[in-house]
Amino acid sequence: MLTLITKNEFDKVYEILEQSFPLSERRTYQGQKQLLNKDYYKIYALKENDEIRAFIAVYELDSFLFIEHFAVSEKYRNQGIGGLILRELNKIYDKRFILEVEKPETDLAKRRIEFYKRNGFYYNEYHYIQPALNEKSSAIELNLMSTKSRLDKTEFEIKRELIYKSVYNIRA
Repeated sequence: MLTLITKNEFDKVYEILEQSFPLSERRTYQGQKQLLNKDYYKIYALKENDEIRAFIAVYELDSFLFIEHFAVSEKYRNQGIGGLILRELNKIYDKRFILEVEKPETDLAKRRIEFYKRNGFYYNEYHYIQPALNEKSSAIELNLMSTKSRLDKTEFEIKRELIYKSVYNIRA
């Protein structure tokens, strides 16, 4: 069962975040922790015996849920936890999910995309740039995946604008 983390559990989550994402795809410790002050930002965790095995960080936006980070601790990978978390998240939110993925240029990126497809996501081909998340990184060319259906061009542009404004504090 997914539960919201407390601020006291943030360090454990950030440790998994550091293991799972390169610097270019995450904020600094302080920058990430400050997000917990936003009402529409939530981190859910899968815990057992007070150990965080996985987490998913989301933004509750008007018409969709934006998944920013989703990771399973290294020692619990390949046990079906990722699919379980997405099914549990579907029980909490009855809305479209959108997330960013790397372009399918490496085996790992292709496996991630296939994982999301198996869990009800559609790959959207439109040009998308993730702004730099910290001063040591650059913007990254990614793609969006969405549940329920592919986004048409107009939907994509509306969703991208809202992501940029709400998640990255910039205008497209």
